[in-house]
Amino acid sequence: MTTTYGSLHGRVALVTGGSRGIGAATALRLAREGADVAVTYVHGKEAAEDVVRRAEALGRRAVALRADSADADEAAGAVERTARALGGFDVLVNNVGLGVLGPLSGLSLDDVDRVLAVNVRGVFLASRAAAARMTAGGRIITIGTCMTHRVPGPGGTLYATSKSALVGLTKALARELGERGITANIVHPGPTDTDMNPADGPYAAGQAAMTALGRFGTADEVAATVAYLAGADYVTGAEFAVDGGHAA
Repeated sequence: MTTTYGSLHGRVALVTGGSRGIGAATALRLAREGADVAVTYVHGKEAAEDVVRRAEALGRRAVALRADSADADEAAGAVERTARALGGFDVLVNNVGLGVLGPLSGLSLDDVDRVLAVNVRGVFLASRAAAARMTAGGRIITIGTCMTHRVPGPGGTLYATSKSALVGLTKALARELGERGITANIVHPGPTDTDMNPADGPYAAGQAAMTALGRFGTADEVAATVAYLAGADYVTGAEFAVDGGHAA
């Protein structure tokens, strides 16, 4: 089923890590555009259930699923569980991510394995499961980071490595799935005001100063770009910076 921007009615979307921040804003934006939504969580059950209630208040069907993207079976299985619960599968938003920051010398093998498991392997497996479920008009949208374009200081090696891998994955998915009418794109947020990185936090002023606009973005601003891509037909294999000019 093909779609055009703004016509997400009847679509089913899964937003991984959708209990808070960019994920919650994205799930609710897609619901406002007419999509039924599933969100995954690991620890934030109450927050995820609140997102579900808010989506249902918009007249949409919604479900919260506990799924750890570090677990290979759960990462892929969330797609099938969404399809069973909501009766189909059209849009995957790979939002879940793990950031471990620090100098190379301080990163343990466990740090490396878990970050790559969540940020790369989990996204790959969810995308593969989604592609197997999708028909023409399917959308795979991944949340990257402004650090794929500009690493402003030390300590981000592992995180930037993991998120940069998703650029290659996105472009390869676009090539492989394009003939089936399925698109794949990646959105790179800059400093964004969330509970994990608040705009009034101790390091916020320095982050804001690195942007051309001199401020943090909002989760809703990122979600708006995701919603556009969920409805766009002729955009694939592309990177979208929602970073206030962080890379300028």
